[in-house]
Amino acid sequence: MSAPSTTPRAAATNSVWPRLEPLLPQVSKPIQYVGGELGAVVKDWDAATVRWALMYPDAYEVGLPNQGVQILYEVLNELPDTLAERTYAVWPDLESLMRTHGVPQFTVDAHRSVREFDVFGISFSTELGYTNMLTAIDLAGIPMLAVDRTDADPVIVAGGHAAFNPEPIADFIDAAVLGDGEEAVLEITAIVRDWKVEGCPGGRDELLLRLARTESVYVPRFYDVDYLPDGRIQRVVPNRADVPFRVHKRTTMDLDAWPYPKKPLVPLAETVHERYAVEIFRGCTRGCRFCQAGMITRPVRERSITTVGQMVREGLEFSGFSEVGLLSLSSADHSEIGDMCSGLAQQYEGTNVSLSLPSTRVDAFNIDLAQELSRNGRRTGLTFAPEGGSERIRKVINKMVSKEDLIRTVVTAYSNGWRQVKLYFMCGLPTETDEDVLEIADMAHEVIKAGRAATGSKDIRCTVSIGGFVPKPHTPFQWAPMERPEVIDHRLKILKQAINSDRSLGRAIGYRYHDGEPSLIEGLLSRGDRRVGSVIRKVWENGGRFDGWSEHFSYQRWVDAAAETLPTFGVDLDWYTTRQRDELEVLPWDHLDSGLDKDWLWQDWQDSLSEFEQDDCRWTPCFDCGVCPSMDTEIQIGPTGRKLLPLTPLGGNGMKVPVAGNPA
Repeated sequence: MSAPSTTPRAAATNSVWPRLEPLLPQVSKPIQYVGGELGAVVKDWDAATVRWALMYPDAYEVGLPNQGVQILYEVLNELPDTLAERTYAVWPDLESLMRTHGVPQFTVDAHRSVREFDVFGISFSTELGYTNMLTAIDLAGIPMLAVDRTDADPVIVAGGHAAFNPEPIADFIDAAVLGDGEEAVLEITAIVRDWKVEGCPGGRDELLLRLARTESVYVPRFYDVDYLPDGRIQRVVPNRADVPFRVHKRTTMDLDAWPYPKKPLVPLAETVHERYAVEIFRGCTRGCRFCQAGMITRPVRERSITTVGQMVREGLEFSGFSEVGLLSLSSADHSEIGDMCSGLAQQYEGTNVSLSLPSTRVDAFNIDLAQELSRNGRRTGLTFAPEGGSERIRKVINKMVSKEDLIRTVVTAYSNGWRQVKLYFMCGLPTETDEDVLEIADMAHEVIKAGRAATGSKDIRCTVSIGGFVPKPHTPFQWAPMERPEVIDHRLKILKQAINSDRSLGRAIGYRYHDGEPSLIEGLLSRGDRRVGSVIRKVWENGGRFDGWSEHFSYQRWVDAAAETLPTFGVDLDWYTTRQRDELEVLPWDHLDSGLDKDWLWQDWQDSLSEFEQDDCRWTPCFDCGVCPSMDTEIQIGPTGRKLLPLTPLGGNGMKVPVAGNPA
């Protein structure tokens, strides 16, 4: 362990802006690096004891709207002795100039060097952001490998859904947090604060040990991995006696106590989402077997209708956004969604405010919702996700939606004024055949025919969007083999031909798809172990950046890197991707506890192969997935019996202002 740095962190008050500003006229979209958005916070560096740099490892236009980062940014900055600033991935044009001119990875808030912060928190929603993380670490001047860092370097903490298997990036991060972040960042802040106030006893190693002892922060350096001769993992065990054998996820209960973001960031540059987003509930128990988000965020916890109303009122007043997104994994499943939508639609009727449900189940959308979502004349996009083309494959994945349900739902939308809907499916699902995929074309044709019949118009469209299936940790499909990219691409080709086989119908159907190659690499990263870190680093060294963007992704670069590094360990790319796992195999994430019982997951995997459908435990007796007893949590759903009414006079921006908390 190196001696503590004698360089005071207060040096970060020296902004890199004077060196950065002359470079901006030479790059595309320079506004994304400027900062100063409405909702941004810049605090006194010297007045803070604990300093966080928060990153979503993608471009500003994708990263700024990220709900998780915005929430943590606000929660941390509310602490009087803590500051948090944001940083995003820089595009290759600016990266090159920064290297030439010696400009480090910087925050957009005060343009401080990321290396000067105490904690560098990175939130991953997809594993394809790993190479951007390495770019940021390198540009910051932080040693790439965690083992080489000293007390002068920030502690790098990974979070988000990908953190439920952080093993592929274990060499590069210092710690990972599983689950909800609101309370976790407060606990980490308190530990860092105490350690610093005490004079940093024991250096970096002691700080990481204190984090590990919480049993909810995973510190990879304190765990050793042993392998069997055939490449499988034999065991993952602590290498010291005072750290836990298993690390548990965090679950934030009572979302009403965490009404964030209160002051949403309003972007200066165009972003992928420009709306005030309210998370109306967290978790999902529908049991879709491919869905990691639904599995790892259990149990369901609803935000009350009154808190949602208050958040919408205050968020719109602060931001001036004209769209409200009611977010969750399946927003129409909220027990009070009808009253919520009708109350909000009534309150903002006659204004420019529109409502959207970005995630809507086919069997939960009805005519009442349709009318409320279109009441002010603005109809935001509607996306429905049957996921599988045939009824058989929908039983395999536990997506309990019939073809009749879908057609009835889409006709409801068309009849209420929508002229375009999007249908989302996956390709490469377990046990899938060509015939299962071709049924997507039949379904799309039926949708157009039914829509034309219901509206008497040919001016309707649907877009079929296809994503590649990726088996994820902590799901029943974590044992499943992946299809080869050429199989996926073959099915995508014959599906397109089938859609266009009827020209009259085909011209009304848009077709978007992701080919099989990026999905295979995501599969490598999602179920990989520590040996995959060598692949990630090699790809990055060979120029890998923004792998989530099709124009920057290079399949060949990943294949070549895997071929160069993995044989050293006696494994290869297919070993991680197209191989089916056995029941007793030790999986790289088995020591990381999502609350789900592994035996239950295995049984659900067997049920999927038998095409057995599992019910939603919100409305049926518990089926023992393990989450509630092991996490000491419970399902929290309404109804509360409250409404959003009455109204008060118009607010300062000309919008009616709801008074939350009034009983019906």
